[in-house]
Amino acid sequence: MLSKSEIKYIRSLELKKFRNMHNVFVAEGNKLVADMMGVFECEWMLAKASWMATQRDIPTTKLRIDEGDEIRRISFLSAPQDVIAIFRRPSYDISEADASAGLVVALDGIQDPGNAGTIIRIADWFGIGHIVCSPDTADVFSPKAVQATMGALARVKVHYTPLASYLKLASARSVPLYGTFLNGENLYTQTLSGTGIIIMGNEGNGIRPEIEPLISQRLYIPSYPPGRITSESLNVAVATAVVCAEFRRRI
Repeated sequence: MLSKSEIKYIRSLELKKFRNMHNVFVAEGNKLVADMMGVFECEWMLAKASWMATQRDIPTTKLRIDEGDEIRRISFLSAPQDVIAIFRRPSYDISEADASAGLVVALDGIQDPGNAGTIIRIADWFGIGHIVCSPDTADVFSPKAVQATMGALARVKVHYTPLASYLKLASARSVPLYGTFLNGENLYTQTLSGTGIIIMGNEGNGIRPEIEPLISQRLYIPSYPPGRITSESLNVAVATAVVCAEFRRRI
């Protein structure tokens, strides 16, 4: 049985300040945890014996067997599965996010952790290995965001850095900077590169004014048919998928 202190610790990791304090994050779910185990250091795990029997190796500092409803007591999910684990947060070098060698996605103030996690999953699908986030972008290591990545967090490296500074350096190296705008140019008629940075803005306000002047190509996803009254805009994760798909289609 879990102790009160263990339960308190695990539940505290729903909050960013405690995740940062302990430098960890929570993952739960049969496939998600299995994907994470091969990449991140696991320091604690609670699992049912039936799930453990499906794994060749479980490299964790502390392994607890769920003999009843322990997972349900601490889970952040409405429908808990067979395993929940605590992993050490990774540390990446921002220099790895080299947009002169391939595509990078940049997130400018994305607020919803579900959107952030879904965008990581989208990047993984389209072979984009790095996402660069402004410091005020939602924490991708929150339980909701981790769940939304569906394991893609194990393959896509996420960096938090002052975004304007990162983009200025890229611009100085003549790296193409693409941004999405309602008054941009039709995505499907523009020349797109296999390298560069795709910048996605805040759900309500879009790309912030200090970054907008740095963008070399303003893109717009047209609705269909032209002139028809339709929704004001697309969800940012959906828009990211459409844009990434078009970039990859050109290869």
